Amino acid sequence: MSADAPAPGSADPTAELRKRIDTTKAHPARVYDVFLGGKDNYPADREAASMALAANPRGYLTVRHNRDFMRRAVTLAAKAGTRQFLDVGAGLPTQQNVHQIAQAVAPDSRVVYVDNDPVVLVHAQALLTSGPQGRTDYIEADLRDPGKILEAARATLDFDRPVALVLAAVLHFIEDDEAYPIVRQLVEALPSGSHLVLSNVSSDLNPEQVGQVTKAFKERGFAMVRRSHAQVERFVTGNGLEMLDPGVVPVHRWRPEQVIDLPEAADPDPEFVAGLDELDRTRYQDINDVTDADVSVYGVVARKN
Repeated sequence: MSADAPAPGSADPTAELRKRIDTTKAHPARVYDVFLGGKDNYPADREAASMALAANPRGYLTVRHNRDFMRRAVTLAAKAGTRQFLDVGAGLPTQQNVHQIAQAVAPDSRVVYVDNDPVVLVHAQALLTSGPQGRTDYIEADLRDPGKILEAARATLDFDRPVALVLAAVLHFIEDDEAYPIVRQLVEALPSGSHLVLSNVSSDLNPEQVGQVTKAFKERGFAMVRRSHAQVERFVTGNGLEMLDPGVVPVHRWRPEQVIDLPEAADPDPEFVAGLDELDRTRYQDINDVTDADVSVYGVVARKN
């Protein structure tokens, strides 16, 4: 998808994409956007987010810690010398996208984003704002077609040099019989020195609360494949990768740091926050106030030797 504006007289590509978006039904990327304090969502998405919050009142911490896990993992890969990143299931643009994180460490980093969602494609322009020394690109493709992803990514990435493959909160939309072969095919294409960054909703962390949340989402049209610690670990061990410390852990326990992830949470006005509804109030909460009972996603980073 080109970052260029359409030529005079030509059709606006985003207008065609918007026709594919059903705003009457909740969508995973937009529900995720709600919890990240974004604005690219609709009443149906807020309703689904509200129901998820009712089932698990501190569940917003899972979403925000998953995003911060990705930030820490990408930073680690960049500091280790990786200059190429393939983010599959990129989701809607948010405050710290992969290219912003990587290029803050190494301005010459190259990032390819992949998604097949028209909601995300409409906003892809915001993902193509690389610094002058680096480069970003966007591929419209489905994770279920890894061959297409790899072929298209080669226009930007050099697969003779290390690549960080980011699969954050995307594999839980794919059943096991497809998910494991997909990851295998993607990992096999990576050279030595590459990294895998992966997170997946859990079946054995806070299972009762997670079950209520996933049930609410399933009623709104999108099912999630919860995976156990062993099932997540299999994505690493089954591909002969070296698991980096601390291994497969809840995302808030993967090399944690004190962090303020949303600017509005830095110094909120208590009186103003008290006047908000419960969903909007979550944006002003400090994510450092977290316990193991609040997080239901596993994260892992591995290296290909």
